[in-house]
Amino acid sequence: MIRAGRLLKNGTGIMSRIARPLLARSSVQRSSYQSGPDSSEKETIVKLLYNIGSKKEVEQYLRHFSSVESQKFAVIKVGGAVISDDLATLASALTFLNRVGLYPIVVHGAGPQLNKRLEAAGIEARYEDGIRITDGRTLAIAREVFASENRKLVEALERLGTRARPITSGVFVADYLNREKYERVGKIVRVNRDVVESSIRAGCLPILTSLAETPEGQILNVNADIAAGELARVLEPLKIVYLNEKNGLYHGTTGKRIETIHLDEEYEDLLKEPWVRYGTKLKLKEIKELLDTLPRSSSVAIISAEHLHKELFTHSGAGTLIMRGHRLFSEQDLGAVDLDRLGALLGECDPSISSGQSTAASCWQRLAQVKSDGGQYWVYGDEPYQVAAVVTRAKGQSVSVLEKFAATKAAVLGNITDNAWKLVTRDHAQLVWTVPRGDDSLAWHFERAEGSWTLGEDIVFWYGIGDWAQIARLIGARTPASRGPPGSRAYSTLARGAAAVPRFGRRGYATGPALRVGLIGARGYTGRELIKLIDSHPRFELAYVSSRELAGQPVPGYTKSQLSHVNLSAAEVGSIARGGRQAVDVWILALPNGVAAPFVDAIDAATSGIASAQQQPIVVDLSADYRFDATGRWAYGLPELHRKDLVGWRSGRIANPGCYATGSQLGLAPLLPYMDMGRLPSVFGVSGYSGAGTKPSPKNDPAFLADNIIPYAPVNHIHEREIGHSLTRIARPRYSLDNPLMVQFTPHVASFFQGIGLTLHVPLRQSMSAADVHEVFREFYAGERLVHVTREAPLVRDNAGRHYSVVGGFAVPPVSGGEMGSASLAARRVVLNVTLDNLLKGAATQAIQNMNIAAGIDEYTGIPIPEKPVISQA
Repeated sequence: MIRAGRLLKNGTGIMSRIARPLLARSSVQRSSYQSGPDSSEKETIVKLLYNIGSKKEVEQYLRHFSSVESQKFAVIKVGGAVISDDLATLASALTFLNRVGLYPIVVHGAGPQLNKRLEAAGIEARYEDGIRITDGRTLAIAREVFASENRKLVEALERLGTRARPITSGVFVADYLNREKYERVGKIVRVNRDVVESSIRAGCLPILTSLAETPEGQILNVNADIAAGELARVLEPLKIVYLNEKNGLYHGTTGKRIETIHLDEEYEDLLKEPWVRYGTKLKLKEIKELLDTLPRSSSVAIISAEHLHKELFTHSGAGTLIMRGHRLFSEQDLGAVDLDRLGALLGECDPSISSGQSTAASCWQRLAQVKSDGGQYWVYGDEPYQVAAVVTRAKGQSVSVLEKFAATKAAVLGNITDNAWKLVTRDHAQLVWTVPRGDDSLAWHFERAEGSWTLGEDIVFWYGIGDWAQIARLIGARTPASRGPPGSRAYSTLARGAAAVPRFGRRGYATGPALRVGLIGARGYTGRELIKLIDSHPRFELAYVSSRELAGQPVPGYTKSQLSHVNLSAAEVGSIARGGRQAVDVWILALPNGVAAPFVDAIDAATSGIASAQQQPIVVDLSADYRFDATGRWAYGLPELHRKDLVGWRSGRIANPGCYATGSQLGLAPLLPYMDMGRLPSVFGVSGYSGAGTKPSPKNDPAFLADNIIPYAPVNHIHEREIGHSLTRIARPRYSLDNPLMVQFTPHVASFFQGIGLTLHVPLRQSMSAADVHEVFREFYAGERLVHVTREAPLVRDNAGRHYSVVGGFAVPPVSGGEMGSASLAARRVVLNVTLDNLLKGAATQAIQNMNIAAGIDEYTGIPIPEKPVISQA
């Protein structure tokens, strides 16, 4: 087998040779500067990037880097030697990034050039503690040298048609580091980010020198590495890149390039290595101190300019990647593993389990059986359970079997998978595993395996096995007739995006003692749907069904017991609630807006003396009364977006979202990182007349609605405010309570009974293709069983009476390349459709989801879920 890594070995050099004439031509074609990359040119350059990695890898990283504000992509520190020796390659690399819509911020030094000028002037370069002593004459020459090198880089970029802004002052404010010892050397105390962000807003790459000024205006010399680090501390970019000629850090004993360093796991041991000393030790300490102050999503790359693209856009990389990571563990006892979190990870990222073909419980049983038969098993993972591997070895065997290798998208993008792989291969010299041929991450397996064999619809990989007779036996043992347990698929990157949350509550149980439910407000359509769902639920049973109008009448459609409606006042509910969960486990308030507060107050007062959170009853309110809660007692119950807030919510108080708000947020949330903050998304909604309730009005009168559609509440609808309020919470820090996300929402009611159709217009910061948008949604909702993503526009009639929501019909305006002004803005948008049943996923079904999570049972228990949505052609 030819390793994928060998095929890509010279990819960046090839790409660089192809790219330079392309970029030169494109600069001629640009008769004037543009504020962003031409779409056709961007497409061509993205295709060039496919030469260094798979299309999926490149597009995945592009989406990742584009998901943050422009100034948060990368700070790149360029050494003076790179400018003097490799200027053309550097300019080409930066231009490539800019042409795909990215804005790296460059901070450069000029050490070699300054030494040369000082020598020519007869000035000796003096150092103390590795810091250049900068007297007046040295500083004067340094200013000239920095300005000259800055111009060289800016002009090289402009020759390629890339807008760049020289910034030689005004960014770094400093005090004297030690005036007596180092003279005019600065210690940065403040960074003026506005100067940098202004450049990016103007469509220019910021090119900074590392010179700083005191508040009084005295120029001070600052090391470029330190300046880049201080800028990164303020901007918190995804990447901090140090360009050097060596293309990374190298192991002092083996001489091999170090591919990745996970500081939490390796730092202490690395410092003990005899070859880690002097400059190398100082550099590692500085990087650790920097990353300790940044989000864990930030990482440092040490790379050459020529290989910058491969480092940024492929999983294998090309230089040295340094990140904080997390400590890894290896356990041979399931009792030492958090099975809930491991099960959640497998439920989210392992296709055999997420599809329902297998379960986490069956995996645990398999491991127990291996041990019972005299074999061994190992479970590997990291502290937050972003990656996990399960390995078994049968009694008397030397070859281990990699049963599971699951990772979230964050783990893949952060190369945590590589660290886990190192740990696995440290313990297992020989490995074999099987992956379906259609797996999205085959390239990852090919790069790490030492051989493979296609076997029907599967590929068998092996590592550390050189005996062909042994390989033949292993392949024979893994034929379809004797493959072993389902779920041996090794690795998948189908996890959610950056905002991904592990599927807490997925490892739950459908059996156990019955949980008693009190339903207040049973007359409405939603109350009726709740009764149906509770009747078929394996754990919930109705204890009280309260309705003023229906009091004394039997509860229709409920078969678990003979139950009649009662009319409970708030005081009576409080009296019952004093018994905590011994009386009622869950209270559902299905009341009109503005009516729930007396019941909530009564429950709170009655249970205030119950210290144990486990004995506090769960309260799910279906009105809008607590969706804007600022007390911190209420969780917002949209699990697909707020699951981490719901799991283990101590107060047990959950505000169920509105129907329109649910569908709108499901359609907007995946696009939050790409949204243009300066323009409002708009939502056009049409609901069946069941959404208008049971109280007679023109909006629920079938005769009045016949051949008709009625707009209502065209501004300031409560769901309009709810959409913005909830999305603001998950879109921080781009949005905040002081700068909330706003939407335009216009509801309508039509002549059908139930269901909602939404058409959303979402403004984008930069153009995206419909395929790109579809992929964003597919990845965001991967593993979500109540949200289906389709290419086709979903229809209301297909979704009515079903418990899921469907998102699809992605469309973007055609772009000719000549749009300007408002036409350009209009082109940067996406239109999509969302359907859901207002009574189910918009109300009752979502309430059951929330009750399941709060009660600690499987989230989807009692909810009928088909494998695929019903989709008919419009």
